[in-house]
Amino acid sequence: MNNQVQLITYVDRLSGGDLEALHRLLQGPLQGLFGGIHLLPFYTPIDGADAGFDPDDHLTVDPRLGDWSNVKALSQTTPVMADLIVNHLSSRSPQFRDVQANGRASQWHDLFLSYDRVFPNGATERDLTAIYRPRPSLPWTLYSIAGEKRLLWTTFTPQQLDIDVESDAGWGYLLSILDRFRDGGVSMIRLDAAGYAIKRAGTRCFMLPETFDFIHRLSQAATERGMETLVEIHSHYQTQIDIANRVGRVYDFALPPLILHALFTGEAEPLANWLRVSPRNCITVLDTHDGIGVIDVGADGDKPGLLSPAAIDALVETIHQRSNGESRLATGAAASNLDLYQVNCTYYAALGERDVDYLIARAVQFFAPGVPQVYYTGLLAGRNDLALLERSGVGRDINRHCYQREEVDIQLQRPVVQQLLALIRLRNEHPAFQGRFDLDQPDASQLRLVWHHNEHRLTLEVDFAQPAARIVDADSATPLLSWSAGPQSL
Repeated sequence: MNNQVQLITYVDRLSGGDLEALHRLLQGPLQGLFGGIHLLPFYTPIDGADAGFDPDDHLTVDPRLGDWSNVKALSQTTPVMADLIVNHLSSRSPQFRDVQANGRASQWHDLFLSYDRVFPNGATERDLTAIYRPRPSLPWTLYSIAGEKRLLWTTFTPQQLDIDVESDAGWGYLLSILDRFRDGGVSMIRLDAAGYAIKRAGTRCFMLPETFDFIHRLSQAATERGMETLVEIHSHYQTQIDIANRVGRVYDFALPPLILHALFTGEAEPLANWLRVSPRNCITVLDTHDGIGVIDVGADGDKPGLLSPAAIDALVETIHQRSNGESRLATGAAASNLDLYQVNCTYYAALGERDVDYLIARAVQFFAPGVPQVYYTGLLAGRNDLALLERSGVGRDINRHCYQREEVDIQLQRPVVQQLLALIRLRNEHPAFQGRFDLDQPDASQLRLVWHHNEHRLTLEVDFAQPAARIVDADSATPLLSWSAGPQSL
C-alpha cells in the first residue's frame, strides 16, 4: 500500500454511474489525490439487504457497474482494494438455493454453518449469553432445508448466512474469491467481519485464538496471490494492538471518537494516550460506510477503556446535539440498525457542520501514525441524507448519500472541501511523512504531532480548547495551513 491518502467509496454513490464513470472522476477532478481506492462491495447485487455486503454472487461484478475488465482497467492507474466478505453469503445465493433443494446431498451443504455443528449437544443459557453480538437478537434463523427445519447461523441479518470457514467447502469458496480478485487486478483485500468467522461452544464466538490462526492462514493465501490484507475488527483497544502484532494492517477505529471527544471537551489527554500506543501498521479513518464506533474506546469487562462510560455517553449525546437530532433518528432501535455500538451520522454533521473543527479533525487524522483513508461523503464534507434515511428506514443510509456527477463538481468547489484537498496533497507529497512520528503535549488542551525524515520536519500544532490548528514546516517561516474558530474562521 502506498503511504498516501486512500479513498473508500461505493462505485455508484460517488460517480453517479458505473466503474468507467468512477475511473473518469479519478482521472479528472480527483486526479493525483489518492494513492489507492477501496471499492465497497461491487458484486451481484449492490442493493441487497446490506448494501452489497450480502452478495448473491461474490465472483461477479454487478452488471450495472461493469465487469472485471473495468476493475482491472481502474487498477492500472489506482491500486484497488476489495472486500472479501469472510463471514457470510446471501440466502439468495445459488449455493444456498441448491442446499435448500437438495439438502445434505448438495455439494454446498457444508458451506453454511448450522447451530448443531457448533452445539451438537445443545447449548446452555450460559453458552447463549456468552456469544458476542452486534445486534440484540440471537444469531440464528430458521430455514427449511429439503423439507427439514434447520437453525443456521446469521450473525448479522437473517439474509446473511454464516459460512463454515473451517469446512472444505468454506475454505474452497474463499480461495475462489481470492483467485478472482488476483485475476481482476485487486492488490489488497479487506477481511470483512473476520472476527466472527470461528465459533466454539462455551466461548464468545468472537476473536478466539482459532480466529487469529484463520486470519493468518487466509492472509498467507492472499500473499501467495500477490495481495496485502487489511483486517476489520471493532473491539477493545488492547485487542486491536494484539491483532496488529499478528497481521499486515488493521484499522484505527479508536481515533474517530477520540478526536470528537477532544474537540467537544477541549481535553487532549485521552487522544494523546492513544497516539502513544496506537498500532503503526494501521489505516486511519474518521468516517466509514458504517457508523461512528464507540466500542473501540470503551471498557471490556474488567479492562478499562480509553474513555469512561460517562465520557462516552456525553460524546454520543453531543453528536446528537450538534447534528440537530439527526443522528438520533438514525441510531439504535430507531432505524433498524445492525450494530449496537455505532452512531450513524456523517462526521461533518457530528461536528455541527463546523468547517474549522472538521479540518482540524482531518489534520489530526492525517498526522496520526498510519495510512489515512477518506470515505467518499467525508471527502465532500457531506451532510446527513435524511431523505434517503426516510426512504430506506436503515440508519446507516444517513451517511450513504448517492451523489450525481454534477453534484460532485459543485461540492468540490466549497471552501472546506478545497482546503481538505490541499491537506490531502500535503499529506501525499511532504517527505517528512516517510519518517518517524513524535508526540508532544504542551498542556491539557494542546498537542503537537511531529513527523521527521532526514532534514525534513513537519508539525501539526492543535489547541482543542479554541479550537485552532496550524501546520508548520521547519523550512518555512509561515504556517503551510492554519485554521481557527476566531476571525479567520472559514
